[in-house]
Amino acid sequence: MVSALIVPRNGLPKLIEDEKAFAQAISNLAAGTGPLAIDAERASGYRYSQRAYLIQIFRNGGGLHLIDPIPLKNSKLWDTFNENFSSLEWVIHASTQDLPCLIGVGLKPKKLFDTELGARIAGCERVGLGLLAESLLQLQLAKEHSAVDWSIRPLKSEWLNYAALDVDILLEIRDALAEMLIEQNKLEWAKQDFAAILKNYENYIFSDEPKADRWRRTSGMHKVRDRLTLTIVRELWLSRNELASELDIAPGRVLADEAIIDLAITCPKDLEAVAKTIGWRSKLEAPPFNRWLKTINKALATPLDSQPEYKVASQSLPPIRVWKEKNPIGYARLTHARALLLELSNELKIPQENLVTPELVRKLCWQDPPMNTAEHLEYVERSLAQMGARSWQIEQIKNKLTFALGQKEPVIIAELVENESEVEQPK
Repeated sequence: MVSALIVPRNGLPKLIEDEKAFAQAISNLAAGTGPLAIDAERASGYRYSQRAYLIQIFRNGGGLHLIDPIPLKNSKLWDTFNENFSSLEWVIHASTQDLPCLIGVGLKPKKLFDTELGARIAGCERVGLGLLAESLLQLQLAKEHSAVDWSIRPLKSEWLNYAALDVDILLEIRDALAEMLIEQNKLEWAKQDFAAILKNYENYIFSDEPKADRWRRTSGMHKVRDRLTLTIVRELWLSRNELASELDIAPGRVLADEAIIDLAITCPKDLEAVAKTIGWRSKLEAPPFNRWLKTINKALATPLDSQPEYKVASQSLPPIRVWKEKNPIGYARLTHARALLLELSNELKIPQENLVTPELVRKLCWQDPPMNTAEHLEYVERSLAQMGARSWQIEQIKNKLTFALGQKEPVIIAELVENESEVEQPK
C-alpha cells in the first residue's frame, strides 16, 4: 500500500543562509555514515543563469540540510565541503542535470550513484524520482512545486518542503536499486556508466554562455530555406541571448524560438508588423520591438560571404531518411543492427539508448567494415571502444553488430525515428 510522504520524516530543517550555519552543517554531515544524497534546484525557464538556487543534502546520521548558495556564493566552505566529502559516494537523481550547477558552486564528487540511470539499467519502467519512490518504497511524494521559480527570495516553506523530500528518500531508493542491480548481475555495468559521467565532467568549467553554434538548434529551423533567412535567425538569436543575459531572464521568455523563425521568414518592415508577428510569444512587459526590427535590417545587409553556411546540425552523418539512396548497404546494416538491438534491449530489460548511444551504431553502420569478415568482430570492438562505449556495452552488443555489418539487404522494421539533431538542413 502506498503512503503519502508530505513532510521530511525528521522535520523540515531551517534554510542555511550564512557561513556559521553552513559550517555546522558540514560538521553534522561529517558525523554521519555512508553516502551523501544531493539534489539541486535551478530556475530553468525563468532565469538566464543555470546556477543552483538551492542545494539539498542528506546523510544517514548527518541530517538533512537545505543550503541557499546565493548568499554563500564566495564562501571558502565549499572547498571545505569537498575536502570532507568528495571521496564519498554521491547519490544524485539524473546527475547530468545537476552536476553542472553543483560544479558551479565548487562541489565535485569522485564517486557517483545516479538513481535515474541505475533505474534504467535495472529495467524499471518508470524512472522519475517520485515514481521510483512509489514503486520501490511505497511512498508518494508531494510534487506540486516542481516548476516554481527558485530564484525568488525569500523561498517559500512549502517549496523547501518539496525540495527536502527529494533527498529524504534518495538513499533508500539507491539501496533498493543496488539490490536489483546485484540480483541481475548489472551492478558493475551501472558503475561503469556512473564513472563515465564523472569522466565527462573532469575538466568542466561552469558557464552560462552557450556554444558558438547553439543558434543552429533554434526550434523550427527546418522551415528556413535560404542563407539570408538563416542569417536573420542567427542575428535574432544572438541579440536575444545578449538581452536575456543582461536581464537574467530565460531566453525563451524574452522571445520564443518560434517567433524568431517567423520574424526571419516574414521580415516585417515596421514596428507594428514586428509586434504582430511576435504576438504573445514574449513574456517581457515591454518587448523591445525596435531592437528586433534593427536586428532584422542589419541581418538583411549582411554580405553573402558573411552569411552562415547550411550544414547538418550534427556535422556528421546524413539523416537516416536519405540512407536508402546515399548508402543502401549502410542502411541495410543499420536496419539489422536496430532490429537486433531491440531484441537485446527487451531481453536485458534495458532501453536501447542505454545499451549503446544510437550515434555510435549509426557511425559504425555507415562506414564500410574491413573486406575480410573474419576481422569484423575485432573491428566492432575497437571502433566502439574508440567512440566511448563502456566495456559492458561492448561485450553485450559486439556479436549483434558484427552480424549486422555482414548484411546486404535491409530487414523490414518499424520506421526509423530520427533524433532532432539529425534534421537535414537545406544546402
